[in-house]
Amino acid sequence: MLTINLIRENKDFVIERLRIKNFDAAEAVEKILGLDQTRREIQSKCDQMQADMNRISKEIGSMMKEGRKDEAALAKEKTYSLKEEIRSLSERLVILENEVKTEIIKLPNLPHNLVAHGHGAEDNINVREGGSIPVLPGTALSHWDLIKKYDIIDFDLGIKLTGAGFPVYKGKGARLERALISFFLDEAVKAGYTELMPPILVNEDSGFGTGQLPDKEGQMYHVGLDNYYLIPTAEVPVTNIYRDVILDSENLPVKNVAYTPCFRREAGSWGAHVRGLNRLHQFDKVEIVQIAHPDNSYECLDQMVSHVEGLVSKLELPYRILRLCGGDMSFTSAMTYDFEVWSAAQKRWLEVSSVSNFESFQANRLKCRFRDKGEKQNRLVHTLNGSALALPRIVAALLENNQTEQGIAIPEVLKPYTGFDIIN
Repeated sequence: MLTINLIRENKDFVIERLRIKNFDAAEAVEKILGLDQTRREIQSKCDQMQADMNRISKEIGSMMKEGRKDEAALAKEKTYSLKEEIRSLSERLVILENEVKTEIIKLPNLPHNLVAHGHGAEDNINVREGGSIPVLPGTALSHWDLIKKYDIIDFDLGIKLTGAGFPVYKGKGARLERALISFFLDEAVKAGYTELMPPILVNEDSGFGTGQLPDKEGQMYHVGLDNYYLIPTAEVPVTNIYRDVILDSENLPVKNVAYTPCFRREAGSWGAHVRGLNRLHQFDKVEIVQIAHPDNSYECLDQMVSHVEGLVSKLELPYRILRLCGGDMSFTSAMTYDFEVWSAAQKRWLEVSSVSNFESFQANRLKCRFRDKGEKQNRLVHTLNGSALALPRIVAALLENNQTEQGIAIPEVLKPYTGFDIIN
């Protein structure tokens, strides 16, 4: 979330930058500043009363030594009165602080100055493309037909066991899924990321820390009895490892990678674009996370983009990288690059990764700070994450783009992981 100091000292800047995200913050900012001003006035009054009470308490000691008991008694009554007023004002302060926080968390993160104004995907900026788009014969099949033909993923069995959007991977389909996970993890470890295996259930504090709560609770599966949430991404547990932590600047950036299953309700999704593997309620994903020094976080973002680009290149998938416009960005992001791969049979681009810098937005929620050497004051870190990669649409593109008369060819880089060259 934004800091009150940022809003207080840069009111017009905050309002202007949030317009890039098509968010009119003027009324909300005025409300926040009004509440904050009242809070500051009450705090000042409390501080003055506390100082008065401390002064009077010292005077009472002198009065008692000098035998001025009646004056001391009146002074004691004054301290009792001040103590009661301070208690009452302190209760009001707590209420005001909560009201300020409640209003601030409704504000999205400010977009970076390179983020363009726009309303949706059509306004995103194509940064670059790579790979060659394959030309398939007219008899080419979509991945959902290939899946049935080679019996590698069973959607009907998933419906029987759970419901729509929970497929069962079988035989070479399961081995391909496992191969991709291992490949992505190994590549991340080579790039200096420390592998973690986090829980896939998180509490409310974790959901709040990375911005899923209270913004996206309707998209998460909730375990009501224990008040836990199934994670929509490994970003949530991995980033929350650093909640309430103060790091040394010498240890930045912290780089973690984790594979987890991910769970998203995807309420309201429908149509041809969600067919097959295009959109699932449960899917596998490898996530990279960095906790960075604010001075270097955009260098870290570029490194993460290059890392993901290397993965799709090694898989021999045609891809494009988009820098999202303000209207297509998430609530929490300051800058996001999306990766899309070409699905040859569907003849459309499929999003397979988002790589984002959240600057200090998540860190302020997490209370994750660092200390520079020789400095006494702590500062908020910057947090970043990226899909490296999400598997369903990668699998869809691999199946469609690599189909031959003999079967589905496996990319060279995956063969040591799958143990087979072709799905037939």
